[in-house]
Amino acid sequence: MQNHANVPLTDFIEYPQNEMLARAQCFLENSQRRHSIRSFSDRDVPQPIIEACIKTAGLAPSGANHQPWHFVAISSPEVKQKIRIAAENLERSFYEGRAGEEWLNALKPLGTDASKPYLEHAPWLIAIFSQKKGGIHAEDANTNYYVHESVGIATGFLIQALHNAGLVTLTHTPKPMSFLTEICGRDADNERPYMLIIAGYPAEDASVPEHALVKKSLEEIATFL
Repeated sequence: MQNHANVPLTDFIEYPQNEMLARAQCFLENSQRRHSIRSFSDRDVPQPIIEACIKTAGLAPSGANHQPWHFVAISSPEVKQKIRIAAENLERSFYEGRAGEEWLNALKPLGTDASKPYLEHAPWLIAIFSQKKGGIHAEDANTNYYVHESVGIATGFLIQALHNAGLVTLTHTPKPMSFLTEICGRDADNERPYMLIIAGYPAEDASVPEHALVKKSLEEIATFL
């Protein structure tokens, strides 16, 4: 093994196995209450809560620890309106045929359409960008590795952190998403929009499609050898 600088692992906590199982089960039960919501309240969410959740996302593992991501947290009504207008323009063409019949049929049980009022109504939008080049320091311009995988893991951390904080979320991925680069003032040569996360409190009449509650069993998603 090549020599490299190390520091002792001092913050690992080992639990008795019965406590490990209890903690795992508790986390599972908490995660089962996470749902994608399309009806948001306009109640304010203090920025420090969003900051803490983004810091959690920034702890995700990444290729060569380059952390090839940038999060743009948006609460400005003007910016949210711009995003809604651009996203709905794309969504109309999507639902009017660009998606194809099979894709549209797959979406029918979720009741989605081109109207995205939550993009303005929710208190926070978080635009996630992947970076082709970077490094462990902001001024670095090295090639990033496993970018898609790394940003995907960080996005999962962010969604779970927001849920753990007591907020609801929705993932939104209009295609193409290049309008986010311009609206958010990001570097089009180095960054690519990855996903838009809507975050806030659920509206009083918020609901969950029955279709979204159907999850595959352990036997269907895992194999133990």
